[in-house]
Amino acid sequence: MSDYADRVLKLVAEPEYRPLTLKAIGRRFKVDPEAYPLFRSAVKTLIKQGQLDIAKDKTLRKPDLSGTVIGVFRRSSKGFGFVRPHKAKEKSDQIYIPPEAGRDASNGDEVVVKITKRPKTPGMSPEGRVIQILARASGIFVGTYFEKTDAGFVKIDGTTFHEPIYVGDPGAKGANPGDKVALEMVRYPTPYLEGEGVITEILGPRGQPGVDTLSIIRAFNIPDVFDDDTLDDARHQAREFHEDDVAGRMDLRNVLTVTIDPVNARDFDDAISLSRDDQGHWSLGVHIADVSHFVRNGTALDRSARQRGTSVYLPDRVIPMLPEVLSNSLASLQAGRTRYTVSAFLELNPEGIVTERRFARTAIQVDHRFTYEDAFAVMKQPEASTHAPELVALLGRMLELAMTLRKRRFVRGALELNMPEVEIDLGTQGEVVGAHLASHDESHQVIEEFMLAANEAVATFLTEHHVGFLRRAHADPEPRKLDEFADFARSLGLTIDQPQSRFELQRLLADTADKPEARAVHYGLLRSLKQATYTPEPEGHYALASENYCHFTSPIRRYPDLQVHRQLTTLLEGKKPKSHQDELTVLAEHCNRTERRAEAAERELIKVKLLTYMEKRIGEKFHAVIIGVEDFGFFCQLVELPAEGLVHVTSLADDYYYLEEGTHTLVGRRSGRRYRLGDRLEVRVAHVDVDRRELDFVLADSTREISQAARPPRRQASVRDSRPPKKAAPEPKSKSRGKTKKSKKRKK
Repeated sequence: MSDYADRVLKLVAEPEYRPLTLKAIGRRFKVDPEAYPLFRSAVKTLIKQGQLDIAKDKTLRKPDLSGTVIGVFRRSSKGFGFVRPHKAKEKSDQIYIPPEAGRDASNGDEVVVKITKRPKTPGMSPEGRVIQILARASGIFVGTYFEKTDAGFVKIDGTTFHEPIYVGDPGAKGANPGDKVALEMVRYPTPYLEGEGVITEILGPRGQPGVDTLSIIRAFNIPDVFDDDTLDDARHQAREFHEDDVAGRMDLRNVLTVTIDPVNARDFDDAISLSRDDQGHWSLGVHIADVSHFVRNGTALDRSARQRGTSVYLPDRVIPMLPEVLSNSLASLQAGRTRYTVSAFLELNPEGIVTERRFARTAIQVDHRFTYEDAFAVMKQPEASTHAPELVALLGRMLELAMTLRKRRFVRGALELNMPEVEIDLGTQGEVVGAHLASHDESHQVIEEFMLAANEAVATFLTEHHVGFLRRAHADPEPRKLDEFADFARSLGLTIDQPQSRFELQRLLADTADKPEARAVHYGLLRSLKQATYTPEPEGHYALASENYCHFTSPIRRYPDLQVHRQLTTLLEGKKPKSHQDELTVLAEHCNRTERRAEAAERELIKVKLLTYMEKRIGEKFHAVIIGVEDFGFFCQLVELPAEGLVHVTSLADDYYYLEEGTHTLVGRRSGRRYRLGDRLEVRVAHVDVDRRELDFVLADSTREISQAARPPRRQASVRDSRPPKKAAPEPKSKSRGKTKKSKKRKK
């Protein structure tokens, strides 16, 4: 901030200040005529940022913040926007911002809004105007460069900005028409003034292999290069590590231990050992990579890992949280190599009840690396396996205990939504070449159950010792949401009396498991649940029916797990871990943001790749399922591909349709024909716009195309983005990490 800006803000904040015009303040400050343009520019910037208000008589004053709300701004392609207050409980709790009242706010900006009009009709949003921009979501944007009338412009990807951004003379930074570029916004556009930016990087020609991935990395501001200090720290750890040095650790190198991971996994952060005595009691060892040994608090490695928050798993590459010398080598539990671990030892009775939990810093040597496919084959036909007998026996024990634990979870009320994921298959250039259903067989469930047990054991142990740590919480759903879900289920002809009961929900999921309405029920329940988050507060985990839960099992790729490891190992050393609540709250919020950023970047890149694929499929027919219903049409997900698009109401030529909100149904006024959440139908690809992330379908037998002028003003059709992602009963550890053929991951 300039000296002039500081002086003006200080002046208007004085109790005795009486509003003055710009010229009057200039005279008061004795601004030199040559410096007056700089002074005027500084004041205009303050007005634009909302730090100053200018009255009708041209006098300047502090903005009136009475009756204001702080929230996150989203602008539509039509110019108007909405602000969702930070304290909003429901998605529908938002403030409408007319086009002329949004200043130069951009998507994701944190803004101060003054309410200007209260709704007279129940259910309508209040109206407001942005009076201050507190924080920009990003100053970097990605788009396609073009030239017009001897000037360079960039059309920003998506629908954030309706008009192109001016970037100077033609050929700026060496850009050629059609190049994807990253630009830094110098002046954000308003309804009255075009935006201006400066190109910071040429990403490559639009459509060239790899450019789509790089575009998403830049658009989401994901750090993909480690600085020299971080790399030097990692190399130092590599030089200091000696496999034969296990001093101070429990030596488990002679204990039979295995890993089970995807065939293309590159890092291995968990291993399992398991034995059973003659009385049927179990001794389970869950061994997790001891990343905290290498990444010490306050070091360059730690600062970098904390900033990133998580590894980012894009369809065609991984951006690791830690340098690969650690993530793929020293900390990775590779077969036949001595590796440092933190182990959770759980003693369980024959019914699967934990009777004792212990923890230790250990050293292990994995005896065999199984892929999921290998492990599943052994579990189903152990007699046909060519593996060593002790390995076959171990997998058999693992399956038996895991299924016991799984049954116990459901007995206590845990929920599991059964919606098979579709994994996209990529070619050598990163292009989509096909898709297949992701597997979730018993081999996956074995690892899931053991990771859940370890996570819960660590959270319980830290809670008992009154240690602050980052929990993984899943808040109870709003009763109103569950009541709405129950009404929807009843509209399908299903019986549900107490939707607030986990066991009633469990029964409903089980009863519909193999029925046509199964997908509708699972989608409906998913939309009723809240999102899992990190928090230091003991909020519990609704979907798991667990009072204490955390993430402990993936410190290679998640910073919250690393924080939990540090708290646990400090306790094991006989010390009291530091746990300042305010610091943990800040860390939790940061990790939530980086997790959401990683998930959004993955969804966006999958969206781009699928839209590029669908561009070549205009006119082709696909089977689809309705996953969202609005008054302007319904959103569908294809059965063959994880592509989501819109069937706009203007393409439904046989009738006039209205929305029946309670049942999530579009109903024809004359015919009574119904399009309901979960319905299966056949659609045809009608329109694709990769840069704007738009995908439109029409019914397969329709002779009427969608009117592009009638596209929905508040919600754009897209791929995998027709509704916000919600985390219901996600897997605590996705073993697809490191794969190049990637599916959407659900996280607990």
